[in-house]
Amino acid sequence: MTSEFGIAVHALVFLNHKAAQVSSENLAKNICTNPARVRKVMAQLKRAGLVETHEGAEGGYCFKKAAESVTLCDIAQAVHSVFVSTSWHSGDIDEPCLIASGMGPLMDEIYTELDDMCRKRLGEITIAEIENRLSGKGNRNASISQNTK
Repeated sequence: MTSEFGIAVHALVFLNHKAAQVSSENLAKNICTNPARVRKVMAQLKRAGLVETHEGAEGGYCFKKAAESVTLCDIAQAVHSVFVSTSWHSGDIDEPCLIASGMGPLMDEIYTELDDMCRKRLGEITIAEIENRLSGKGNRNASISQNTK
């Protein structure tokens, strides 16, 4: 997983909280990263229809959707996040050994299943829920899983 997912969630919660247009510089200051990185992530959110942009000296980003309807899974899809994967595989598909030739593909199936499970869970958590927890409207000490279905 890359940091784009965390940046995107942070940005959308902040935009929802502000309920106003916010520049990439101000978003970057709140997220504690640089504006170029924020603009890269926000471009993906714009393509997904989650934010609107306005150009010019007073330009910036606005959250376009209802916070109750946008899930963390929506955001993950927008920024192309993969939560469980590997770039290395043990064994070799061309080996005659059943274990050596089968382990890589089998582990890929397991990683895909785990990633799907993550996405399913993220589909149960909304931007509104995260903002409520941060603002004290939800129980900050409860795990996020206690606040959903």
